[in-house]
Amino acid sequence: MKWLRFRIKTTVDAEDIVISTLYDIGLEGAQIEDNVPLTALEKEQMFVDIPPVTGEDDGTAYLSFFVEELDKKDEILSDIQRELEELREFNIDIGEGSVTVTETEDIDWINNWKKYFHQFTVDDVLVIPSWEEVKDEDKGKFILHIDPGTAFGTGAHETTQLCIRELRKYITPETELLDVGTGSGILAILSIMFGAKNAVGTDLDPCAVDAVRDNMQQNNVPGDKFRMMIGNIISDQSVRDEVGYDKYDVVVANILADVLVPLTPVVKDHIKKGGIFITSGIIDGKEGIVKEAMERSGFRVLNINSQGEWRSVTAVRE
Repeated sequence: MKWLRFRIKTTVDAEDIVISTLYDIGLEGAQIEDNVPLTALEKEQMFVDIPPVTGEDDGTAYLSFFVEELDKKDEILSDIQRELEELREFNIDIGEGSVTVTETEDIDWINNWKKYFHQFTVDDVLVIPSWEEVKDEDKGKFILHIDPGTAFGTGAHETTQLCIRELRKYITPETELLDVGTGSGILAILSIMFGAKNAVGTDLDPCAVDAVRDNMQQNNVPGDKFRMMIGNIISDQSVRDEVGYDKYDVVVANILADVLVPLTPVVKDHIKKGGIFITSGIIDGKEGIVKEAMERSGFRVLNINSQGEWRSVTAVRE
């Protein structure tokens, strides 16, 4: 199916008023492109393994609206230009206010976001999305090919890096691992590649099943090494029963502090005595509530690591 894309060059400050004005003429669902840095809260709530890389914020913004009625191109363009001109008449600075019109296919919406996501390294590990090539200088690294698809892990890449470094410390050939909130499977798949015996992953999003399967195939991980299930391990007894009790050497959860708190007493039932609980996705300032939840649940905190605005808390079940 083809769509008309109306793309308006404006300013960051004028985004909301332009969107509101054009909503009144029937244009909905604006796609916003700008380089405004994410707030700490936005980063905490951003469910991706590999965060977007943007340029310097110069105050410019682009708003795109998509319309199915190809035969109404001139009419809609005229309406947009009229509304923008009226905003100028009210002394509202909308910047350049230029409008470009193109035709786009559905497939563009699926793939265009990929230009914002790029590979990163964690010591000797290269995490690379499937659409990028491994550079010659990186071919000696430990390489994880990953395609987030529509199922993402939690938090910015700093949180993933913190988890990877902790996993390297504790993975052995006998390790049975539980990855809560596995998303695209980065942490569980890497653990298997590090030598873990097997892994189980849980997630709330059904899209994670396909993402994990595809990423296992890309990294030649045998199907019997990683078992995936959908459901809430905190509240769903059937998920807890299927996961199994007192059996995991390592549990990793790269989620959010407010989820880690109720998750911690649940994890205690699934992890062996002496097992390691690795947590991340914790924004600076919230590591204390995770530490307290661990100690209340019978864990002893081993370390709290940091990278940028993010914290990782690792503990052992006593």
